[in-house]
Amino acid sequence: MLADVAAGLPDALGALYDRYGRRAWSLARRICGDDALAEDAVQEAFLGVWRGAAQFDPARGRMSTWLLTLVHHRAVDLVRREQSQRRRTLDLDEADLPDEPAAEETAIDAVVAGSVRDALGALPRDQREVLALAYFGGYTQREVATLTRVPLGTVKSRTFAALARLRITLAGTRLSGVDGAGEDR
Repeated sequence: MLADVAAGLPDALGALYDRYGRRAWSLARRICGDDALAEDAVQEAFLGVWRGAAQFDPARGRMSTWLLTLVHHRAVDLVRREQSQRRRTLDLDEADLPDEPAAEETAIDAVVAGSVRDALGALPRDQREVLALAYFGGYTQREVATLTRVPLGTVKSRTFAALARLRITLAGTRLSGVDGAGEDR
């Protein structure tokens, strides 16, 4: 039967499919768990038989074993491909893509940012300097003391005074809960 397929006889592949198609599909269905994938696996396996029938060596085993091994390999490949595609799709769906804020949210944030800039600008220069170094520069209060050549206690008192002024100035805005973050870490 396989020799007929290798010889290119017109009905040989159809006869082979009639004989082994049901077993092949059953095997592929058990591996794939999906009818459509099982059909694809069987189709690819029979295509492989049609193309490679001449390479089959009967001394190495039975033709049915060879055919079902082809079906098995194709089915496993299809399952792996499907899982890989699902993983990539999930990775894209779950990626931390930035959410676009609503227009009113953006407008409110701009107003709040302007209020903070104004409040910071109204602080005395020495208080503004310690806050800028601590909050925007990321320095600890000890590092701010070293950079400004001011005692640590002075840095702490300037930070406390600046935050108190900001709290009063920004009362009623979204940032009315300005806390003492940026203290000695």
